[in-house]
Amino acid sequence: MKRDPIVEETRKLREQYAAQLSHDTNAIFDDIVKRQNQRGKNLVTFPRRKPNKKSTAV
Repeated sequence: MKRDPIVEETRKLREQYAAQLSHDTNAIFDDIVKRQNQRGKNLVTFPRRKPNKKSTAV
């Protein structure tokens, strides 16, 4: 498989970021939320969805 330098750089940066927070997923999440709040806007938003009336819960 051909090496992609952009993918390699992205993975390296992701690893560095996770290492800063001891690979603790809760700390990573909290950091992302903190950064999002500092910017004053959501980084990712999804429109609200209406439930499908035809589906049934099991």
